[in-house]
Amino acid sequence: MRTDIYGQLILSETDLCHIFLQDPTRTVKNALVEEPIEFSGFLSIDNIPNLKVYTKHESLSLAEFDEQCQSKWLFPEEYREMDIAKWILEQCKSEAELQRAGEELLLFQDREMFMLLKYLKYLVDTMRTHNVVWGVGRGSSVASFVLFLIGVHRINSLYYDLSIDEFLK
Repeated sequence: MRTDIYGQLILSETDLCHIFLQDPTRTVKNALVEEPIEFSGFLSIDNIPNLKVYTKHESLSLAEFDEQCQSKWLFPEEYREMDIAKWILEQCKSEAELQRAGEELLLFQDREMFMLLKYLKYLVDTMRTHNVVWGVGRGSSVASFVLFLIGVHRINSLYYDLSIDEFLK
């Protein structure tokens, strides 16, 4: 398996064979393959509709590629249009929380990640609506107070004095 300059995972015929040999029932939804693949003539890419032949987008900058991908995310317009920064700041209960949330929002803005925050807000709201249980939090994401406010995890990074630098390295 390899990735292109945009971080997309591209599978070879050998990679797919290994995947199917390990678990014949595994779904390879939207997997990118290097070229149209014929499995000994009896199974072709047409028989596996979830496979897509990889096409290079090297004329796009990374920012253009990200924007193109994000425009295809499926979530309600009300979340796309919401002022996520305002919503996050409204969740703060103290000056220290406002300070930390503001600092983090500037970092998210610098990295053009507001659409991701909007999507995460939609995802958390949807999981709550449908009583889906998700994890308490793990890894570097718990260093983000903004993600705590959205509800992605339940670890208050201010309480535990976790630096945002651990998340946005």
